[in-house]
Amino acid sequence: MQRIFDGIRVLDFSQVLAGPTATKLLVELGAEVIKIEFAEEGDPSRTLPRLQGNRSGYHVQQNRGKRSVCLDLRDPRATELVLDLVPHADVILQNFALGVMERLGLGYEVISAINPSIVMCNMTAFGRQGPLADKPGYDPIAQSWAGVLHMLGYEDRAPILAGISPGDVLAGVHAFGGVAAALFHRERTGRGQEVSVSLLDAYSTAHEVNWQEWSVSNGESEPVRQGNVHPVVGGVGVFETGDGFVTLAAVNNGQWERLTEVMGQPELRDDPRFISTPNRVANRNEVNALVADWLKLQPRRDEIVKLLEAHRVPVAPVLTLAEAAQHPYLHEAGAVRWVDDDVLGRVLVPGMPIKFSETPGDAELMTRRLGEDNEYVTCDLAGRSHKQYLQLVSEGVLFHNPQS
Repeated sequence: MQRIFDGIRVLDFSQVLAGPTATKLLVELGAEVIKIEFAEEGDPSRTLPRLQGNRSGYHVQQNRGKRSVCLDLRDPRATELVLDLVPHADVILQNFALGVMERLGLGYEVISAINPSIVMCNMTAFGRQGPLADKPGYDPIAQSWAGVLHMLGYEDRAPILAGISPGDVLAGVHAFGGVAAALFHRERTGRGQEVSVSLLDAYSTAHEVNWQEWSVSNGESEPVRQGNVHPVVGGVGVFETGDGFVTLAAVNNGQWERLTEVMGQPELRDDPRFISTPNRVANRNEVNALVADWLKLQPRRDEIVKLLEAHRVPVAPVLTLAEAAQHPYLHEAGAVRWVDDDVLGRVLVPGMPIKFSETPGDAELMTRRLGEDNEYVTCDLAGRSHKQYLQLVSEGVLFHNPQS
């Protein structure tokens, strides 16, 4: 079956999470992704836990199906080799700090002069212009600059870092969409272009209500940390039961009315404080207190979830990671899946987040060792002879670690 990006070749300089998220989606949908890694360690994700021997589950999750070539890019011969690949590539994607690709002699001006139809996606922490552009940054740093971290936690305590890196993943999805759009534009015009994606932009888009609330109120209303409840809507938050927590989202009038029925307090529907969504917004503290008091009296988390689901009230148990990993709902929905690795065995990884009816993603992808595709890339794509390839290996321009 033909896949969406069959015939598209990507040179992937990205590392760890944001960039590899984008190229993971591309390779799942048929692109040939050639991961270009720095000698001698390669992508730092190869050393991230969980490790079994020298094999990283983190790296396997993010890089299945990608070819690997490992180069000493401090050597001009490595740069020459990359430039010889450019005419055969459709996309270049990288997430180094601003200026690194230019210092390597691989900036967009150089690349596009060789291949005007190429799409080059540059991922950074803060974009390619403005006073933050040249500053180093990671997901938590971008959270802080975007005003997102200030919103996480309780008002009377320090902000709380998320236990995951949503900005990296969101930026990766933005990069995937940007590359796909640029390829579509190329299909219509024949011209490539440069695409820029940043963690700062990713987090800026994550503000659901905050930018407009602050600006429309002329600064009089500044959202603050609300802990476990929604900053605006009442009846939306995390609440405690007798043996665990649930997340409830009774947002609209119908959901609120059905919730009051389950609570055994139907009179709340006609209470002037709660009779409409704007009223429940204005009185959200009272709504949340009523819901919290009722849920605390419910002895079994899973039983109250089933009861609320039966009445079409949006609700979910707050699952531990172990519960989520084993829950049939996630597996049947394709949110997670088991894949095979020749070192780690069966590994649970995220599912393909975009489902296509005619062109499904490919779950049967293996993870290459560091530099496993050096010869293919050097000889078959860059046009070097086998003798030249062996010389580059012997002189340390190309590196291979069969254990990684």
